[in-house]
Amino acid sequence: MVPVPPPDPAAEPDGYVVIVEPGDRIHFLDWSGVSAPGAPGVLLIHGISSTAWAWTPVARRLRAVRHVVAMDLRGHGLSDAPTEGYDPPTFAGDVLAVAEGSGLLADPADRIVLAGHGFGAIVAAWAAVDFGDRCAGLVLVDGGWESLEAASGLDVEEFLRGFDEPPEVMRSMASYLADRAAFDPATWDADQVRAAEAAVVETHAGKVVPSTRPHAAQASVRAMFGYDPISTLTAVSAPVAAMASADDAEGSRAQALAEASAARAAVGRGRIAVVSFGRDGHNLMRYRPEAVSAAILSVADEAGT
Repeated sequence: MVPVPPPDPAAEPDGYVVIVEPGDRIHFLDWSGVSAPGAPGVLLIHGISSTAWAWTPVARRLRAVRHVVAMDLRGHGLSDAPTEGYDPPTFAGDVLAVAEGSGLLADPADRIVLAGHGFGAIVAAWAAVDFGDRCAGLVLVDGGWESLEAASGLDVEEFLRGFDEPPEVMRSMASYLADRAAFDPATWDADQVRAAEAAVVETHAGKVVPSTRPHAAQASVRAMFGYDPISTLTAVSAPVAAMASADDAEGSRAQALAEASAARAAVGRGRIAVVSFGRDGHNLMRYRPEAVSAAILSVADEAGT
C-alpha cells in the first residue's frame, strides 16, 4: 500500500462557493495542503444525501501531501438546489467549476485526481470523461462501476419508495446520531458526528429531516439509474481504481466490476485496480480512510506524477 500520512486532527477547511450558470452556488471545502510541483491536487465528491464533510477522515490525511478539496453536489449540503440540472453534463460542469474556482485547475497544465463515493463516484466518472487528460486518476469508492437497476433488482420508482429513513431514526437528533454511531462504534468520533449532523436539519418539533432537498434527491437517484458504467468508464483515459465494500450473496457487484475492468482493457485502457473489503459497509471513508487515501495517491503515482 502507498504510504499515507497520519491524519492532522487540528486541520479545519475553509468554505467557499463558485457560481455556475444561471447563478447557482456550488459549495466546497478547501482543506488546503501542499502538492509538489506538477503533482495533481485531489477533488472529493460525496454520495447521495451526504455532504463534503463525509470525506474528512481522508482529507485529514491527504492534505499533508496534496491540495485537497471536497465539494457539495447541487441540492446537497450548502450548495443551491435548483429545480433543474441533475444530469451528467451539468454535474460534470459543477465539478469543473469547483476544480477551477478552488485553484486545483488554475493553470492549463494542472491535472487532478477525482474521487467519488457512491453516487459521487458516478459524478466523478462523468467529470473524468469531460476532463480528458486533465484528470490524472479516478477513484471509485463503492460505486460507479455497475448499473443500479441491475445491482438493486429494482426500477427507479421502487427504489425511490424505499429511499426514506425509518421514522424511528428521524424522530430526534439523538436517535439519528445513535443510529449512525451503531454502524461501527469504533470509528464514531467528532468528525463522524459533524458529517452526520451536516446531512440533516433539525426541525422546531425536534425531529430531523434530510438536508438534501427532496426534489434534488429524487432527481439525483434518477440520474444514477440512467448511468451506463461501461460506456462511461471505457471513455476515461486516466488510471481507475475501485474500492468495494461487502458484496451481495451472489457476488453480482464483483462481477459487474470485473466486466467494467475487462471492457476498459478491450479498448486499450488500463484495467481497474481493485481493492475489496468483504466485511465493511458502504462508507469506506469512515471505515477504511487510510486505504482510500492510499488508493487516491496510488492512481496519481500511476499517472506518472
